[in-house]
Amino acid sequence: MDDCIFCKIARGEIPSAKVYEDEYVLAFRDINPMAPTHVVIIPKRHVRNMNEIALLSEAERLAVLSACEKVAALEGVAESGYRVVSNCGPDADQSVQHLHFHVLGGAKLSVNLA
Repeated sequence: MDDCIFCKIARGEIPSAKVYEDEYVLAFRDINPMAPTHVVIIPKRHVRNMNEIALLSEAERLAVLSACEKVAALEGVAESGYRVVSNCGPDADQSVQHLHFHVLGGAKLSVNLA
């Protein structure tokens, strides 16, 4: 999608602080972190959110989920614990209409998600 900010980041048109990348996935630091570790993971191919995840191949879906684990290990939060969040739709406050996952950690996270 031409005007999607995450697509532009995936294509290298907008710079990002890259944490991890493979054939299907890009992970980069969130510009407004909500935890000491806050990394955004996106599939390189555009899908709007979890409601469209079936449009991704099985390999792409697996790569996105595997990237969550890899990023947690790279960021040193795998042992202490981390949270993976994907907002889906307006009531969940999805800010960018491109499927993405937030990996949050590096501190004791609040139990309150609402």
